[in-house]
Amino acid sequence: MKLELDVLRVALNKRNEIEKSIAGTGYLLKTIMGVGTFLLDNEGDIDLLTVNQRATFEKFLKPLLDESSP
Repeated sequence: MKLELDVLRVALNKRNEIEKSIAGTGYLLKTIMGVGTFLLDNEGDIDLLTVNQRATFEKFLKPLLDESSP
């Protein structure tokens, strides 16, 4: 599965929203940004994510992508 890279870039620019979504979870902003950057570097190919990265993506980035989709 591949993502729309432009939508992913827009989602990653929503730092404040990401920080709000991770508040109290124990996740670090750099972890979420790292998964997003990894996806950008690898043309949005979700199949390359590890199990932990995929869980992070599903929990935090996917909801932002759904919001940012046209």
